[in-house]
Amino acid sequence: MPRGKISRAAQVSRSVNNTGVVRERGTGVGRAADGGPGSDGQARPTAPTPLDVLVIGAGQAGLSSAYHLRRRGYEPNTGFVVLDHSPAPGGAWQFRWPTLTYGKVHGMHALPGMELTGADPERPSSEVIGAYFAAYERAFELPVRRPVDVSSVRDGTDGRLLVRTSVGDWAPRAVINATGTWDRPFWPRYPGQETFAGRQLHTARYPGPAAFAGQRVVVVGGGTSAVQHLLEIAEVAAATTWVTRRPPLFRSGPFGPEEGRAAVAMVEERVRRGLPPRSVVSVTGLPMTEAMERARAAGVLDRRPMFDRLTRSGVAWDDGRFVEADVVLWATGFRPAVEHLAPLRLREAGGGIALDGTRAVRDPRVHLVGYGPSASAIGANRAGGAAVREIHRLLGQPTPVAA
Repeated sequence: MPRGKISRAAQVSRSVNNTGVVRERGTGVGRAADGGPGSDGQARPTAPTPLDVLVIGAGQAGLSSAYHLRRRGYEPNTGFVVLDHSPAPGGAWQFRWPTLTYGKVHGMHALPGMELTGADPERPSSEVIGAYFAAYERAFELPVRRPVDVSSVRDGTDGRLLVRTSVGDWAPRAVINATGTWDRPFWPRYPGQETFAGRQLHTARYPGPAAFAGQRVVVVGGGTSAVQHLLEIAEVAAATTWVTRRPPLFRSGPFGPEEGRAAVAMVEERVRRGLPPRSVVSVTGLPMTEAMERARAAGVLDRRPMFDRLTRSGVAWDDGRFVEADVVLWATGFRPAVEHLAPLRLREAGGGIALDGTRAVRDPRVHLVGYGPSASAIGANRAGGAAVREIHRLLGQPTPVAA
């Protein structure tokens, strides 16, 4: 097939009706078409498998990047490969709690080249988006290998990078890192955590509201997930208490393109300076929905400042206040999953990875998409295209496929 062309089979469908798509489960990691690393029991090659671009992660940002690589003429398997840590298509969405239905999803944007149509708003978002991502991978014949764990990315030989994984080593000329944040839940430490007799869990393991029926629940965090959990749990719990480090910022009314650009610019400026990125919602605020208005009127959103310590039976403040609790739910967000990039020493003194667009300032072979200002769905789509354009300028034409 000529470089830069997508096969006829891949051109057939540019939309998917989620009521009729069967979600595929992961089938493991197959052996590369060029004899590269695999999990089929055969001996792995001693030399790393060379290719032009390795994409790490198959969520929104990774699939968008893979789509643009195909359009630029990079051949699947020989020119580029996508490695996915997850067992099935869907990125982090496949791990979301079952009560997060598609109709409750905030800010989901279609992947480039294929709309998501006809999705049942009452269906779990994990199923809807998992099926959509699976159909997308098939339609564009994207070379996604899963499940694969990437342990490190470091300097290789001949100007290439060396990527060590659970299925062997790769030697790409460039890397697009699209690992997101789901694998790095942030769990702050507070005095007395080890003495609390109740249950503590992070939003990454949130099972849905039924697990909290009849219990006294403290929800920690001021983001979208914290509020979603709080509203659900309040319907079944004996009591709920909401605590945040800072007063939550609610916004009402329209949020137009100008406001969106201003919010992204604030996050982008931190990344440009090499500071740890803040979430976009931290500068946009929480949209006030009708459900949230009702919850506020009912007192569910009566926020308290962060407690100072946990005790055996609850949480306490230094001013003498105390709340009994059976459960503390830490909806305290996530951090970028970039530890595997540590050998490249990309971090700045401020603790973050400085980017010029999507390119790591300290290594032009490495691009981060879904990081900082591109952490939203629409931002990830744009970042995927931008990263591929920059990589194409760096590498020139894709490596010709051997006859």
